[in-house]
Amino acid sequence: MTTRDTSWTRAAVIAIACGALIVTLSMGVRQSFAMFMQPMGVEFGFGREYFGFALAVQNLLFGIAQPFVGAVADRYGVRRVLVVGTIVYAAGLALAAFAHAPGDVMTALGVMIGLGLSGTTFVVVLTGVGRLVRPEQRSMAFGLVTAGGSFGQFAVVPIAQALIASTGWRGAMIGLTALVLVSIVAAIGIRPAAVANAAADDDALSLGTVMRRAAAHPHYWLLNFGFFVCGFHIAFIATHFPAFLVDRGLAPSVGAYALALIGLANIAGSYLFGLWGNRHSKPMLLAALYGGRALAIVAFLLVPLSPASALVFATAFGFLWLGTVPLTSGLVAGMFGLRYLSTLYGVVFLSHQIGSFLGAWLAGRLYDTTGSYDPIWLASIALGLAAAAISLATSDRAVEFPRLRAAPEPV
Repeated sequence: MTTRDTSWTRAAVIAIACGALIVTLSMGVRQSFAMFMQPMGVEFGFGREYFGFALAVQNLLFGIAQPFVGAVADRYGVRRVLVVGTIVYAAGLALAAFAHAPGDVMTALGVMIGLGLSGTTFVVVLTGVGRLVRPEQRSMAFGLVTAGGSFGQFAVVPIAQALIASTGWRGAMIGLTALVLVSIVAAIGIRPAAVANAAADDDALSLGTVMRRAAAHPHYWLLNFGFFVCGFHIAFIATHFPAFLVDRGLAPSVGAYALALIGLANIAGSYLFGLWGNRHSKPMLLAALYGGRALAIVAFLLVPLSPASALVFATAFGFLWLGTVPLTSGLVAGMFGLRYLSTLYGVVFLSHQIGSFLGAWLAGRLYDTTGSYDPIWLASIALGLAAAAISLATSDRAVEFPRLRAAPEPV
């Protein structure tokens, strides 16, 4: 392979760096919300189910909005969507900082931030980056951007915990608002690009045509189920794991360190799964990832709980945390091309967020009614094994479209 085939263009490097920064901030702040559960619950007098439901609504709206936001990005440009999404996200954080009732918390954390996330995370960012790299570089580029989300969890969660300790949870929300607004500047680095195999005329390759072919592609729906399981796992752990550790007698700081370690380990995991996705079968890698999650949970539940076991589990699970993103998005791009990647991956991401809704809310619901997280741990194991089996049955065969000339992405 020649140097020309493997080198990265300047525009691609800038886009990857800026995309990783945007995902770092948006996902890092989002993953810090678990640290607000107890102080906000004490002030407003609500239980874990209410806070979990607010984050479940956030996850659900994040997913429901994603195909529509993706369609807007495909039509009007990634950069515009990133700027608008950042403004909505920051407004939600600001509203949360000045909340006076539980309903304000639901509106801020559930509705506004859910909508803001849909325009500032993987679906939109990966589309902008994917249009600036060659197909053989795509999985690795997606892995690098995804690693940004993991670094955000590692870096932002401890910052949020420190802000809560020093300024209270309201001051911490204001600090996070300022942090998120940096994404507006970073969006400048993701420039418009020609889209390979884009539609030159709507009759030849309209969104409706692509969606109909996706709906008729059984393996596209297998990807949807796998990503549903991914969302269930991540929302449960991110929302409830710190509280689970406190319930078992560990210090609150252990939960913060655990979430940070998840982010740190997934920097390596996202990068490596993205790299491996260029060289090996993506469905096989997904099967190994989901199966590994199930085994990690089994091992964690079998050994005596201690700070060390919690942090080891966080490291192991963190390595498997977001490796699904470059693999799943790469499979969607490989099956259907880049022209409507935001929309098609947005549909898959909706499945992820439905799983996230159930993982965040159902865990809180069962805890408030039974006093235990045990049923959710068992469900997580079963779902991980099912997703591994389904991934093994998934094919990465491309859907053939007419060969069309490139069309420019809107600014």
